[in-house]
Amino acid sequence: MANIKSSQKDIRRIKTRTERNRVVISRIRTLRKKVAASVNGGEATAIASASGEYSSALDKAAKRGIIHANKANRIKSRLAKLAAKPAAE
Repeated sequence: MANIKSSQKDIRRIKTRTERNRVVISRIRTLRKKVAASVNGGEATAIASASGEYSSALDKAAKRGIIHANKANRIKSRLAKLAAKPAAE
């Protein structure tokens, strides 16, 4: 445990932020699984709605600094490729 008052406050602040960020990251993982399931199902409307929701969550997380902006863009790019694949086949 830290001895300096500001360090103690930092520890409390970090704990709060970690809990808040964990909720967002968990939601992103859940949405990723939802997208994967809809791609395996092959229904275009389900893929479109799930991928839109996933992209939105990624953008919000990147805006708040929970994940890096480039990571969000990379994931969305891969998602677009994946969503376009069943339509081509």
